[in-house]
Amino acid sequence: MSLHVDDHAYTGEGDGGSSLLLIHGWGMHGGMWRDMAEKLASHFHVYAVDLPGHGHSSGMEESKASFTLDSVVDELSVQFTGPLAVCGWSLGGQIALRWAMRHPHQVSQLVLVASTPCFVRLADWKFALSVELLEEFAANLRQNYALTLKRFLSLQMRGSEQEREILAVMRDGLFSRGEPKLYALQSGLEILRSSDLRGELPELKQATLVLAGERDTLIPWQATKYLATRINRGRLAMIKGAAHAPFLSHPAEFQEQVVNFLGEDEHG
Repeated sequence: MSLHVDDHAYTGEGDGGSSLLLIHGWGMHGGMWRDMAEKLASHFHVYAVDLPGHGHSSGMEESKASFTLDSVVDELSVQFTGPLAVCGWSLGGQIALRWAMRHPHQVSQLVLVASTPCFVRLADWKFALSVELLEEFAANLRQNYALTLKRFLSLQMRGSEQEREILAVMRDGLFSRGEPKLYALQSGLEILRSSDLRGELPELKQATLVLAGERDTLIPWQATKYLATRINRGRLAMIKGAAHAPFLSHPAEFQEQVVNFLGEDEHG
């Protein structure tokens, strides 16, 4: 298996910038970061990866047609030996978080965008999606996964400022690199359904920025606050008027938060 990576070389002045990797969310691909990656390239050497079975990344053999959170992390750790800052959006945030836990020497800083340590509602965790909603998505994938993905886009942008305009941008980009493999969508949903990283958060060593959309209907603000406060070097930033994709709906605010945070931590 090989992972496709978009390489946005540093365009700023002076020596080349430090490295920053962007990881997309469920059903998406690295191209969703393109505009933001080009902006961030004036400060960093930016990479955007296509996760397995998404975008231009190769599929897997039929006999191995699934992946887990740890298998994705291990694949990333082989391709990016680090150290580098990692920015993960939604599912990508959970992958980034687990990577920092599993291979701490490779991840220097973390930016977690519209993400949570546990996506599913449990007896002791109310700030999450219902298991029934994810099971519904899983069932619908087998019937019409293109329609299911478009429905998920609508949920992500619900309540955002410029909701219709940004939703149109996301729909235009969704299949611009082809349709994601069904096994990849199913594997991603299983990660969302089964992963609970809450217990490991206090052990995280990296400085972490938790970036949340004020109007995010998928990830409750209580979950992002919990995430930021349970990480020893965590910080929460809320982008007003944004929903689940603040880097698309509020690019200036998003860029400012990321640049200031990474630069501040890097230079002490």
